[in-house]
Amino acid sequence: MSRRFGIKEIAFQAGLSPATVDRALHGRDHVRAPTRDRVAAAIAELERQHAASLAQGRRFTIDIFIQAPERFTSAVRAAFEAELPLVRPVAFRARFHLAEVMEEREIIARLTAIARRGSHGIVLKVPATPAIEACLEGVAARGIPVVTYVTDIAAPLRLAYVGMENRRAGATAAYLMQHMQRRAGSRVLITLSSQMFRGEDERRIGFLDHLAGQAPALPTLTVSEGLGVDRTTRRLVLEALRDHPDIGSVYSIGGGNRAILDAFAEAGRPIEVFIAHDLDRTNRQLLAEGRLTLVLHHDFRQDARRVSLHFLRHHRMVPPDVTIGPTDILIACPTDLQPFGPEPQPRLPPGADAA
Repeated sequence: MSRRFGIKEIAFQAGLSPATVDRALHGRDHVRAPTRDRVAAAIAELERQHAASLAQGRRFTIDIFIQAPERFTSAVRAAFEAELPLVRPVAFRARFHLAEVMEEREIIARLTAIARRGSHGIVLKVPATPAIEACLEGVAARGIPVVTYVTDIAAPLRLAYVGMENRRAGATAAYLMQHMQRRAGSRVLITLSSQMFRGEDERRIGFLDHLAGQAPALPTLTVSEGLGVDRTTRRLVLEALRDHPDIGSVYSIGGGNRAILDAFAEAGRPIEVFIAHDLDRTNRQLLAEGRLTLVLHHDFRQDARRVSLHFLRHHRMVPPDVTIGPTDILIACPTDLQPFGPEPQPRLPPGADAA
């Protein structure tokens, strides 16, 4: 047990005599198990109070480094800007490094600059290339913790991963697709922004593994490297539709959903089931219009809280036993976003007057 605190302090916290606490701390006889538990609980509470007193007034600066389309990064930025001011006991300040497309050398140069300048933590969503992971070894050597977001890197290079469990998300999408698609022989188009984003490829693998076991007759086709950008995504989808007349449904992992819909419209082809990811502003609008069947998503604000807890635990600002739960996979359908009419007025019994 910790000896950071004196016996009298522990005894006062536990509501026991110093002599009893002394016997419990030294493992002597004639101390009941419930009494030992009270002493352990008192020390744990003192540890929490001590950590909070150390953290009070501290300021942490974290770097949020994301390569993704603006529709995604704007939603993530809004979530962090809403949640970080609420985090206690420290004050978080965020520096944002957001871009739709970055060359590998630019990513490495920016990460190197962040490491040289110093940071209390990096939130990272970039491709998991060998050169980028080699750069992150240097970041880790400087003692800067990295929390990966939505897509992962090699586990030894990061403190934690925050986001949906990607294979499980892909399997969830496959289960829903399997039970919603009705046209026999209809092929599912799987779209990725890039296979270099490990999280996207994990979703694809989860989707294919579920279908292999539960619906092996359902064919698929994967297109990637559109980077979620509308122009390139639309071109890739048009090429797929031209070459595969049996494509009837879509599992969009990498975004660019308006471009996908435009490509199907240009080809004069209907979409039976369209499953997408993330409730960004574009997907909210498409879902409300009924152009997406459903969206798998996670709460960005809850993710921001999880990220801050990982950094607080790393810097010993909260007790090490603080539990940080996994991200829930949520499902939104058009009825979640479509407006409804006014609430119906209660019927009055015959002869009753309205107030």
